[in-house]
Amino acid sequence: TGNPRSIHQLRSFLGFKLLNFDPSSCMVDTGFICFVSTTCSIVGLMLASLMFHFMRWQLVYSYYLFLAWLYDFRHQNKQSANQYDAFISYNNHDEPWVMDELLPKLEGEQGWRLCLHHQDFEPGRPILDNITDAIYGSRKTICVISRRYLESKWCSREVQAATFRLFDDQKDVLILIFLEEIPLNQLSPYHRMRRLLKRQTYLSWARAQNPQVFWEKLRRALQSGDDLDEGRFCPGLLQTP
Repeated sequence: TGNPRSIHQLRSFLGFKLLNFDPSSCMVDTGFICFVSTTCSIVGLMLASLMFHFMRWQLVYSYYLFLAWLYDFRHQNKQSANQYDAFISYNNHDEPWVMDELLPKLEGEQGWRLCLHHQDFEPGRPILDNITDAIYGSRKTICVISRRYLESKWCSREVQAATFRLFDDQKDVLILIFLEEIPLNQLSPYHRMRRLLKRQTYLSWARAQNPQVFWEKLRRALQSGDDLDEGRFCPGLLQTP
């Protein structure tokens, strides 16, 4: 015994000729579906464009906060004590200045413990792991910025990771040193991200008329605490490029 309703439907087709069957009744209205899909895509694209235009930095800031959370989740079980006072992020083309000027002053005269790629990165480990451990294992990160630095993929990763930590820990952990005059439109997005926290802590070697004043400002920046607001109460400590 079958379903009475199904049997009734089958009986309704008795005597119906196959040639009289209209196949269009079984076809999907693809034109309408394309219209709806196109309309939804256009509206979605317009909304995304408006959000990016009016909320660009808020969206980027949220993105970096999320990445910072991922970094923190990955390293939350690691030892929190800082092994170094500062990690030095620089491009290989600027190594002579780092070795001849920066290291003798910071390590030799001022006694800071510095972390550098060539002497402290663990051979055989992924470079991103070395970068992350160096940044999270240091109280601060000093980025020696030049045009070559901004063009380097790995230097961008280093300042990116330092920015993640700044957002994540809400601590004053990033110091920028400009070796040369660079227009604002050539600076990397990670430099502009610091404006979201209203922190404009920069040192300019190119503008340093008195090197002793420059090194004293850098010493005070390294000596300052982790509070993001602390630098605001140190007039003349740092300057904008």
